Amino acid sequence: MFFASLMRQLIKRGELTLIDAQGGVHTVGNPATGPKVAIRLRDPVLHFSLFFNPRLRLGEAYMDGLLTVENGRVYDLLDLIARNLGEGTVGWFDRWKIRAAMLWRRVRQANRRPQSRRNVAHHYDLSGALYDLFLDADRQYSCAYFLDPQMDLETAQLAKKRHIAAKLLLRPGDSVLDVGSGWGGLAAYLSEVGAGEVTGITLSQEQLAHAQRMIKEQGFDSKVKFHLRDYREQTGRFDRIVSVGMFEHVGVPNYETFFRKIGELLADDGVALIHTIAHRGPPFPTNAWIQKYIFPGGYTPSLSEMLPAIEAAGLWVTDIEILRLHYAETLRHWRQRFLANRERAARLYDERFCRMWEFYLAGCEAAFRYQGQMVAQIQIAKSIDTVPLDRDYIAAWESAHPLPGQAEKKRLRLA
Repeated sequence: MFFASLMRQLIKRGELTLIDAQGGVHTVGNPATGPKVAIRLRDPVLHFSLFFNPRLRLGEAYMDGLLTVENGRVYDLLDLIARNLGEGTVGWFDRWKIRAAMLWRRVRQANRRPQSRRNVAHHYDLSGALYDLFLDADRQYSCAYFLDPQMDLETAQLAKKRHIAAKLLLRPGDSVLDVGSGWGGLAAYLSEVGAGEVTGITLSQEQLAHAQRMIKEQGFDSKVKFHLRDYREQTGRFDRIVSVGMFEHVGVPNYETFFRKIGELLADDGVALIHTIAHRGPPFPTNAWIQKYIFPGGYTPSLSEMLPAIEAAGLWVTDIEILRLHYAETLRHWRQRFLANRERAARLYDERFCRMWEFYLAGCEAAFRYQGQMVAQIQIAKSIDTVPLDRDYIAAWESAHPLPGQAEKKRLRLA
């Protein structure tokens, strides 16, 4: 069987038992070196299609119920594959498809304005009730910042917002632009900790409606405004610019346009922070299944693709921090919450959607653990002397804004 032969080449750590459509059993790997997973293929076409296009067809087969996990869950299967695959490819045909995808990526990621709106609507205009099933109460849909492994998701997301505000060197009264403002939680936080006028822009109708409603309920609507607007349409000057989880949707052909726009909008003594998923190694195409079903037009850049565009815009990179495994832990929390609320998700959509969403969360978590995915926080300024020459200001700002319970813990340590 073609797919079994492919898995035999790949699985060296752990054991995979594959039951084919005729009931034949194929066991590969070594159970003494890792987890044991068993799957069943329920359509003989998969014997071939999984061999020729595993990155797309594996997820499709699971969504359609044609591939079932008999021992373990889909996360266990994807974890097993990812830890063996690492950042490489599987088989000669996979290598060929990766090269072809790299040739076409500029075409597929053109992300002109109408296309960008459609791409955003595909994912972010899903029911807000779905996101409430697995996100924190603030609907932070990006990497949290875990100061210790036991930190709960809500506190870790607050720590992320605080870390960003510290890197912005936020001053009382600063005007702030939030590019890709999501459901509005970061904009509300920045207003709460002292920013002046905050402008949030998004391409999602659902996110815009929620953000406007939320900010009115919290009483910040006189200081915080949200707009349905493409970043290329924004005008004005801002003391601080932040973008969290949006750069992945810009598209490689638009990187220079994006950073030139940041330079145009940023005050001469301003600071910007770009928080984005990135890839550790050389440029690598978006997973075909993620591209088709989850984030059309999405792409996680390498730093080697971002930095030349920042340089071309005449901006200073004043700090880069790489968050490793923080997103894996964030996704673990999301996945566990989604599974705990799976019946409610099925009532919102259907079983096929639930399998798709579970595959998405599990696959992304595995990618952040084993396949070179990371989060980069890139601080940018126009002037060489805008940002302090050491990084002590970050800890100082965070110390002045303790997390819930943090001040009490510090007091007890000193007592």
